[in-house]
Amino acid sequence: MSDREIELPDIEAVILAGGMGTRLRSLALDRSKVMVEVKGRPFITYLLDQLDSAGLRKVILCTGYMAYSVESMLGDKYKNLEIIYSKENEPLGTAGALKIAIPYMHVEHILVMNGDSFVEFDMNVFFSFHVKRQAFVSIVLTKVEDVSRYGEIEVNSDGEVKHFTEKGNRTGAGWINAGVYLMKKDALCSIPDKTPLSLEKQFFPSLVKEGLYGYKTNERFIDIGTTESFHAAGEFL
Repeated sequence: MSDREIELPDIEAVILAGGMGTRLRSLALDRSKVMVEVKGRPFITYLLDQLDSAGLRKVILCTGYMAYSVESMLGDKYKNLEIIYSKENEPLGTAGALKIAIPYMHVEHILVMNGDSFVEFDMNVFFSFHVKRQAFVSIVLTKVEDVSRYGEIEVNSDGEVKHFTEKGNRTGAGWINAGVYLMKKDALCSIPDKTPLSLEKQFFPSLVKEGLYGYKTNERFIDIGTTESFHAAGEFL
C-alpha cells in the first residue's frame, strides 16, 4: 500500500476525555479534567487546534465524568471540526470507552489522543510510518529524562514494540507513551464488550508481536496529570 492511499480527511479522531482527574480535583471542581483552563482556555482546545490544523474534519469525544461540562462548553462544532460525543454511563477505562464509540466511526484508520496530554508531531509522517509497516496499532513515543512516572516502551530498529516496563520499575531516560495512537478500526473491535480495560496497562501489552509499533518523535511533550505538570503547561503552550 502506498502512502498516498491515505488522506488526512479520511482519518477520524477520538479524544479520550472521560477521566476524573483525581490529582487535579482542586482545579477541576466544576468540570472535566480536559476542560481545566490553561492560558485562559480549556486544555482540550489545544488538541482540537492540532487536529483542525492537520485538516481533520471529525472528532469523537469519549466523555464520562462531568460529561456535561465538556458538551456545554464545546457544543457540536469547533472551527472546521464536527464534534460527536460518546458517553460512558459507567467507568470502562480508556479501552472500554473506545469500544463503545465504534458506532460513530466510519473509516478504517482512527487517530486516538489522550485528553490530558499534548505532544508535537508530524501527523503526515506518523500516518506514513503506520501504513508502511501495516501496523495494527502505532503509538507516538517521546523521550523523557526519567521514565519512572510513566513507564517505558522499548522498540526494535523498525519500531516494533518489544517490551513494556511499568512505571516505577525503572529510572533514567527512555521512551514513553506520548498519548497519541493510530489504530485500525479492527483493533478496536477486538476490545471486549462492556469490560473495564486500560489501553496502556492491558490492551497494548497484549498486542506485542501482533502488529504494535512505536513512532519516535523528539518534539515537545507535556501532560496535565499532576498539579506540578499542570502549572508547567501554561509556559509550555
